[in-house]
Amino acid sequence: MPMSAETRTALFTELRAALRRQSPPLVCVKETASACEFIGNIPVPYGSTKKIVPGMAFASVVVHRDMVSFHFMPIYYHRDEFAPASPTILRRLKGKACFNFTSEDQIDRKELKALLERGVRAWRKLGYVR
Repeated sequence: MPMSAETRTALFTELRAALRRQSPPLVCVKETASACEFIGNIPVPYGSTKKIVPGMAFASVVVHRDMVSFHFMPIYYHRDEFAPASPTILRRLKGKACFNFTSEDQIDRKELKALLERGVRAWRKLGYVR
């Protein structure tokens, strides 16, 4: 059964606001009514060709018909560092870096804030943000 438009909007708004609170140092490179994407603030070589990109992907939020996806790249590289900090949010992790939310009560604001702060620290350590 599809989610209500109100639930999709509330989830998207909550996740986008949490990312915005980390900016700077993160930079928003895409924002529409149904998606937003944040990257680091230091140009880095990327891919097999080592092409310089404006910043390493950090996180994005995408609205779907039956869920809101939160793609969080730091957890892909450092999964063990995030396990003790965010048990409620980690239950929503599907795959390696994608969290799927279907209701507002699945987001623990305190854990989300801690998750994002750890992510920024990891990106800083890797040299992706100043």
